[in-house]
Amino acid sequence: MTQMRHCPAVLIAAPASGQGKTTVTAALARLHRNLGRKVRVFKCGPDFLDPMILERASGAPVYQLDLWMIGAQESRRLLWDAAGEADLILIEGVMGLFDGTPSSADLARHFGVPVLAVIDGTAMAQTFGALALGLARYQTDLPFAGVLANRVGSLRHAQLLEGSLTEGLRWYGGLSRERGIELPSRHLGLVQASELNDLDARLDAAAEALGASCDAALPPPVAFAEPEPQPAAVSLAGVRIGVARDEAFAFTYGANLDLLRNLGAQLVFFSPLHDRELPTVDSLYLPGGYPELHHHALAANTAMCAAIRDHHGQGKPLLAECGGMLYLLDALTDVAGERAELLGLLAGEATMQKRLAALALQAVELPEGTLRGHTYHHSLTSTELTPIARGLSPNGGRGNEAVYRLGRLTASYVHFYFPSNPDAAAALLRP
Repeated sequence: MTQMRHCPAVLIAAPASGQGKTTVTAALARLHRNLGRKVRVFKCGPDFLDPMILERASGAPVYQLDLWMIGAQESRRLLWDAAGEADLILIEGVMGLFDGTPSSADLARHFGVPVLAVIDGTAMAQTFGALALGLARYQTDLPFAGVLANRVGSLRHAQLLEGSLTEGLRWYGGLSRERGIELPSRHLGLVQASELNDLDARLDAAAEALGASCDAALPPPVAFAEPEPQPAAVSLAGVRIGVARDEAFAFTYGANLDLLRNLGAQLVFFSPLHDRELPTVDSLYLPGGYPELHHHALAANTAMCAAIRDHHGQGKPLLAECGGMLYLLDALTDVAGERAELLGLLAGEATMQKRLAALALQAVELPEGTLRGHTYHHSLTSTELTPIARGLSPNGGRGNEAVYRLGRLTASYVHFYFPSNPDAAAALLRP
């Protein structure tokens, strides 16, 4: 018989993006953590920035859950593991509750996790109740926990919002619109946690404000089923992989790094911005990030540029994703028109745009096997290179991203999720 683990859990969702899901999820995580509870937080769908905030709030690693990119079986394993150690599981949804295929609602229904709806109460009174009722009843089989108001203006405002709820919908409290609580953003989403010197103060303030308006009791437990055993992947025992990590390159899935370690690889972190030489490694992994904010400094570090060129010249594996790929191009121009010449390993240039250039889930059929992931960027790249493959979006979204290969160098706008095909991921980085 399938074993079950039980743990209190809710999925925090909203009618749309921009309602403050991350702020509320972080506030809930910090509130319960400050009460001495162990909290595990997950993020629904592809995202790098929200998990950075949520990790600081909860004090524990944050992983993605998604029925397509991560898959139902891997998502089940992650929840099973969390249920064995946590007092509370929080899942932050993506976009609007019913948006996308699969949606946050699909994930909640699949695992039986009740939805806690976050609604921006700005400039709203009794209509709040109508919107809450629509979210709760739109799909009759969706487990629903209740409603939490964000950006509440006053105690009287909160009372109006709470009084608008009908049909027994539970009120989970309201979070003030105080500026000190909101988390700042830039073009790819929230500002990185490492850039916010007052982040812990913000999180504690949000937790205190939320605790003053809601009951901090745990939600009812949810039953999580034991995952099926998975076949062992190929080994990376003894392989040293250099992983870029600094202000310019920070978009890595924790699950990717865990997989590489579990396959036996030794990860060595380095900074293309600050280090003058590469560590002794067999392979390089250049993830995405914000190279456009640091392109002049990256170009000025000529010793590191030469070291990476030499690594490629020796025929060693190099995987570059999104921002990592931009670093490999001849040049990168930011939104202000400032151009910097970079590594020149890939013939072409990229220019940052003020508007979104692509956002889509991606499945890429490589010679090593099919890997899933996503694309999200504000740059356009011009190159005459012929791609070896192109991504395909399950939702028909913009993307169809090209994958380029020169020797053992593989580069694309796609952020790959390695556990979607461990053998393929290992093959990209195996010497």
